Amino acid sequence: MIDLLIKQPFGYVMEFFYNFFHNYGIALILFSLAVKLILLPASAKSKKSMMKTSRLQPKVKQIELACGDDKQKYQQEVNALYKEEGVSMFGGCIWALIPLLILLPLYSVIRYPLEYLLHVGEDTEAYKAIKAAFEAAGGDVKNAYWQLSLTKDVETYAAGINDSLKNINYSFLGIDLSVVPDWKIWTLHGWSKIGGALIPLVSGGFNYLSMFISQKMNNTVIRNEDGEQDKAAAKSAQTGKIMNIMMPAMSIWFGFIMPLGLSIYWIAQSVFGMIQDYFLTKHYKKVYDAEDELKRQKAAARAEEEAEKERIRAAKRAANPDGITENTSKKKQQLREKQEREAAAKEFEAKKLAERGEAPEDGAQNAGGEANRPYARGRAYQADRYKGEDKE
Repeated sequence: MIDLLIKQPFGYVMEFFYNFFHNYGIALILFSLAVKLILLPASAKSKKSMMKTSRLQPKVKQIELACGDDKQKYQQEVNALYKEEGVSMFGGCIWALIPLLILLPLYSVIRYPLEYLLHVGEDTEAYKAIKAAFEAAGGDVKNAYWQLSLTKDVETYAAGINDSLKNINYSFLGIDLSVVPDWKIWTLHGWSKIGGALIPLVSGGFNYLSMFISQKMNNTVIRNEDGEQDKAAAKSAQTGKIMNIMMPAMSIWFGFIMPLGLSIYWIAQSVFGMIQDYFLTKHYKKVYDAEDELKRQKAAARAEEEAEKERIRAAKRAANPDGITENTSKKKQQLREKQEREAAAKEFEAKKLAERGEAPEDGAQNAGGEANRPYARGRAYQADRYKGEDKE
């Protein structure tokens, strides 16, 4: 099923690109580009998930500081945060693994060119005859990559069996992509072998560079609550340290145990990945920049409000340098206002009575009255107090 649905279609795509340029290396590069374009929606999802995860780093850092050494609580809080924000912890990694899964069927296409590029089925008589001719000529059919050696000169071995088959040109930049390189560079002579040994190292270098740039671009969207760049959170957002080492090392290792064609594909994937990463970052960053601008505006409004409050507090401190304050509780304030209203009302009534020449009623108060002064119109004033004494 895998052979029918994946390997054979891969073989036809490779054949199409090879027949167009008659160069195996260019065919692999174009095949890599086709894979990138087909997987662009998945790559976009992966990029969006990774950028959103990076964007949450300031909040994750706050959770880490709040939880301290309680790792279980920290993990629970982080999971709750990701769930609330709609972010999958492994969303970016899962989509990023898809291109790696393509390596497995592609490896078969590279390893068995007679079957997948020239479409000579293993169960056909032509396949058996060509294999027998190759073995009779001294070819080692037990070698894992014997079909690569055969297809370099397939016209010779298929003569009289299938004359339509053409030799495959594996040369790319003067390097034979059908061979497995030797890692002992210091023992090699000639550009073909030395260049072949360098290709896996170049593959690892580009792979690391691609992941490094991707992580740096993801960190450009890390902002705090005020929409400003959070350098501390960006510095701590090194979630892919192990992956950054493992993937390049894996590409180098595979490069020295498999035909060089696979390394060319891996190099092309890294280069196209960097280009793709740039444009995806630019696309999603526009959305996050708009969010950050709104945060900055709100932060500026808060800062302006706080500055006005501080100005008012400074004015109060200047007016009352000794810091003496009254009890301005609401209850006391209401009582004081009530007393002031009552005093004003009584004073107004007393003035009205004085204007009419009338005396206030018993018990009426006067602001200046004293009980020990009988002629004073104060609290103890009585209008008829001395009338009887005058009559006598």
